[in-house]
Amino acid sequence: MTTQVTGVGTARPAAVRRTIVQRPIIQVEEKVPILKGIPLSLQHLFAMFGASVLVPILFNAKAGTTVVDPSLVLLMNGVGTLIYLFICRGKAPAFLGSSFAFIAPTFACIAAAATPTLGFQHAVGGFTVAGLIFIIVSFIIRWAGREWLNVVLPPAAMGVIVALIGLGLASVATDMAFSSGEKYGAHYSAGVATAISLVTLGVVVFGSLLFRGFLAALPVLMGVIVGYVLAVIINFWVPGTVNFGAIVSAPVFAMPKPVFPVYDLASILIIMPAALVVISEHIGHLFVTSNIVGRDLLKVPGLHNSMLGDGVSTFLSSLTGSCPTTTYGENMGVMAITRVYSVWVIGGAAVISILIAFFGQVSGVIRSIPAPVIGGISIALFGVIAASGLRMLIEAKVDYSKSRNLMLSAIVFVVGISGVSIDIGTTQLSGMVLATLVAMALSLVFWGLDKAGLSNEAPDASMVSPD
Repeated sequence: MTTQVTGVGTARPAAVRRTIVQRPIIQVEEKVPILKGIPLSLQHLFAMFGASVLVPILFNAKAGTTVVDPSLVLLMNGVGTLIYLFICRGKAPAFLGSSFAFIAPTFACIAAAATPTLGFQHAVGGFTVAGLIFIIVSFIIRWAGREWLNVVLPPAAMGVIVALIGLGLASVATDMAFSSGEKYGAHYSAGVATAISLVTLGVVVFGSLLFRGFLAALPVLMGVIVGYVLAVIINFWVPGTVNFGAIVSAPVFAMPKPVFPVYDLASILIIMPAALVVISEHIGHLFVTSNIVGRDLLKVPGLHNSMLGDGVSTFLSSLTGSCPTTTYGENMGVMAITRVYSVWVIGGAAVISILIAFFGQVSGVIRSIPAPVIGGISIALFGVIAASGLRMLIEAKVDYSKSRNLMLSAIVFVVGISGVSIDIGTTQLSGMVLATLVAMALSLVFWGLDKAGLSNEAPDASMVSPD
């Protein structure tokens, strides 16, 4: 029997040798065979579907009538994602879904107008202006360069902000996972929700560790399938666990209905502050994605192109009456777990989103997925995003023996998770967004102290002057 040398003075039989196979990475530009690509794209679609469709559902609930067609939102999410991938030259994998930042100001527009429909049209007019703001900011970034980011958002701040993106979404995931079904239009207890979500989460967690071959890239999709099947089985004993009405009542074929913007100055002023939220969120998300794929996406394709893609997507979506778009954390989580970064897979999810916008019953099947299933996978997805922030701090070798780094991270963390907020009109700045603004202000103060020679510490190497 042959032996394998494993170290000085040690040997073990080849018969007991075990090979550890590293899960392959599917890189950003890598094409995937269509039969493998479809399920990979589907898990991205499942990850974003619930949140993206929830936004128009909330608008309609506030209005007391249908002011925006959810199918239109699916259509424009797909179109917007394809536009984003094109503008970024296929260098940045991201799926664009409905932005939650505009919910509160849109509610205010609906409430202020003579009719809910007119109020939503006023909000849509504001959405188009927000899209133009994104586009203008992208050109400013193109002109000013990106070195200023090292000053206003050094690693000690950016790593924390990235972690706050995941931590800020954690309560959304746990609420869906462990709450009773009343708030989601279903009829199941908190105990049933807990059982479904934990099984779903277990499949994602242990699938990431144990699945081999092609299944190793599909733990999220497998989690959704297993969780949904379990919910259907439970539905025999607890009717209403799965809302099959979403499937039965949906038409086989449906044409999305557009809504045309109406421009009102007061409504535009109400909507505009939300643009700041999305801009801050966009920068944070691009940092996260760069960290996940191991490439500096702020350099190639560039923050300016990424922001431009989001701006054009929001502007065109708004012209049709759809919701403003933003890059989605759920899809970043899918990439981190599966190690599949291909823009072709993301593009496939966009195409599927466009197609199901015209097929009501397919959309109905996805809408019927119970909240605990989505909550179960979201716990893993949002947790991975938070962990990516900690990974960023480690890889940047942030020196916490320096007071500037310690104080910056500490204050940003507390602001982000404390629940403190600032109201600007009807827009509330809190969580990651407020933490980002505080981080930028504090970092600029530290930079100014360095320039004035007042600091008792040498500046970090990352604190590059924007001169």
